[in-house]
Amino acid sequence: MRTRSIRFQLTVWYGVALAGALALFGGLVWLSMRQRLVAELDEDLRGDAQRFAAYFQREAEEETASGLQTEMEEFCQGLGSSRFMRLKGDQGFAFSFPPGPVPNGRDGRSVEQRFSFGGERFILVAGTSGNEMSHTLDLLGLLLLGLIPLVALVAGAGGAWLSRKALRPVDEITTAARSIGIENLSRRLPVPQTGDEIQRLAEVWNGMLGRLESAVGTLSQFAADASHELRTPLAVIRTSAELALRRAREPESYRDSLAEIAAETERMTRMVEDLLFLARTDSRAASMPMEPVAVRDLVVEVVAELHDLADLRQIAVGVEAAEVCVVTGNRAALRRLLLVLLDNALKYSHVGGRVAVRVLDGLVSVQDFGIGIAGEDLPRIFQRFYRADKARTNDGSGSGYGLGLSLAETIAKLHGAEITATSREGSGSTFTVAWTGEN
Repeated sequence: MRTRSIRFQLTVWYGVALAGALALFGGLVWLSMRQRLVAELDEDLRGDAQRFAAYFQREAEEETASGLQTEMEEFCQGLGSSRFMRLKGDQGFAFSFPPGPVPNGRDGRSVEQRFSFGGERFILVAGTSGNEMSHTLDLLGLLLLGLIPLVALVAGAGGAWLSRKALRPVDEITTAARSIGIENLSRRLPVPQTGDEIQRLAEVWNGMLGRLESAVGTLSQFAADASHELRTPLAVIRTSAELALRRAREPESYRDSLAEIAAETERMTRMVEDLLFLARTDSRAASMPMEPVAVRDLVVEVVAELHDLADLRQIAVGVEAAEVCVVTGNRAALRRLLLVLLDNALKYSHVGGRVAVRVLDGLVSVQDFGIGIAGEDLPRIFQRFYRADKARTNDGSGSGYGLGLSLAETIAKLHGAEITATSREGSGSTFTVAWTGEN
C-alpha cells in the first residue's frame, strides 16, 4: 500500500477544502448578483410600463390615431434596443414595438399592467430580452471560474510551504529518534520552543526515553549484581566438589563437603526465589490474592518460627500489641516481610540483647539495639544487593546477599504500605511499616 506524507495530505486537503469553499462562495456571489439584477430589471420594467401607460393616455386625448402611433414609437425608442412594448385593447387597438416577434433571450423578463381608458380595457406588456443581464452574468461567471483555480493554486502552494515549515521539527525529531538505540539512550530529541503539540510530543518522548534509560540501567545493574552474588556460592560449590574428588578421603570429610555444598545451594535457592519474586513484581505479573490478615497473630507466628535463632544468640524478643490490627493483604507475602525485618533485627543485635516488636492500628515496628546503620548507608539500604561494610563483617551475617530489605519494601508497596528506617550507629535500628490504604 502506497502511503503519502502528512505534508502532502495536508496540502491536498487544504487545497480541496479551499477550492470547495471558493466554489461555494463564487456560486453564492453569482446567484446573489443574478437575483439582484433580476429584481432591478423587474423594477425598471414596471416603471417603464407605468410611464408608457400614462404617456399613452395623455397623448391619446390630443393626437389622432396615426399621430399617437408615431408618438408611442418615439417613446419606446428611448427605452433601449433590448426593450419591447405590447399594448392591446379589447376593442381592437394594438401596438407593438419593435414590430415583429418579441425579442427573446436567455434571461428575458416581462411585466404586465392592465388599465382602462376611454371605455376600453387595455393589457400592457413591458419586457426585455435580458441580453445585458446575461452578458454581465457571463462575465462574472468567467471571472469567478478563472480566479477560483488560480487562488486555490496559489493557496495550495502557500499551504505546502507552511506545512513544510510547520512539520520541519517533526522531521528533525524523526531523524534524531532513528539514531537512538539501546547503546545511546542518554541522547534526547530536540524540543522546538513553539508551545504547540509538537513541543509537548517531544517533551513526552524525552520523558519516556529518560524512564527507559533508567529502567535499562536498573536492569543492567541488577543483572550485574545478581551475576556477582551468584558467582561466590557457585565457586564455593565447585571448589568443595573438586577438593572432594581430588583424592580419597574419610567419610567425615565427604560429609563436611556435602554439607557446605548443601548450605551454598540453599543460599542460592533463596536468592533465586527472591530474584524471581522481584522480577514478577516489577513486571506486574505477581498474583497476590488479598484477604483480611490479623497482623498481631502473624507477628506471633513469625516470632515463634525464629525462636530457635533468637535462643542461639541469647536475644529476647518482646511483642507489644495495644489493639487488634487487621489489614487487607496477602498472608504469605506479609509473613515474608516480617521474617526479613525480624531476621535482620536478630542478625545485627548484640549477643544477649533484645528486639522489640510493636503492633498498633495500621503500623508495625521492629526495633533492635544492635550495631545500627551508618548515616551514609541509611538512604541506600533498600537498594537491591546493597550491603554496608559493617553488615558484611558482623558475626552471623555472612549469608546475607542484600535482597532482604529490597524485597520487604516491594511487598510493602504492593500492600499500600510504606516502610521506613531510623537508626543510630552503635545504638540500634527501627524499621516501621505503616499502611496508607492505597494498595
